[in-house]
Amino acid sequence: MNFKLLLATAAMLAISGQAMAADAVSETPAPPAAVETPAAFSWAGGYAGVHGGYGWLDMKLSSGGASASDDFDGGRLGGFAGWNFDVGHNVIVGIEGDLNYDWNENDYSGIKLGTDVSGSARARVGYALDRALVYAAGGWTATRGHLDNTGSVDGHTTFNGWTVGAGVDYALTNRIFVRGEYRYNDFASRDLSGIDIDMKQHVVNVGVGVKF
Repeated sequence: MNFKLLLATAAMLAISGQAMAADAVSETPAPPAAVETPAAFSWAGGYAGVHGGYGWLDMKLSSGGASASDDFDGGRLGGFAGWNFDVGHNVIVGIEGDLNYDWNENDYSGIKLGTDVSGSARARVGYALDRALVYAAGGWTATRGHLDNTGSVDGHTTFNGWTVGAGVDYALTNRIFVRGEYRYNDFASRDLSGIDIDMKQHVVNVGVGVKF
């Protein structure tokens, strides 16, 4: 009797083990959940923005053998727009234009001398560090000089020259970026109402832009 009970118990254990093994084989492990990789940030494409800052303009004047120089410093406000091209290996090249208004006028006993509207067209080359773009830029620049006598315009002319500078753009989001930059402007020399004027300017700008 005990021998028969032992055989029955062994048979039940064998059947139970086979069933558990079958269940283990039939249970296929679930595949790992797919993880979406965020798209890499790109500086390529168009953009536009506004900036403001301060300019330090040095003006040298000469007329009739006499010469003098003075500083024409003041704030500035403007806008910019451009297009970036990603040429690979984190190198970004592009073109950019800007238009500004400079408040840098001096008053000499009712005679007002200074410049106001300025602009530039520049080529840019930069290196992208993910959301930071470090760049250098250079090209053509111009500004309008004016000489006012007791409220009436005696003369104005456009000074053309060259500009070079560097800056950093930093993307806060995929579309919004902020900017800080320095420029050196050489407007060369022109005649304004019989006065030969040579102008050079240092500029610091900060701005915010939108990528398209």
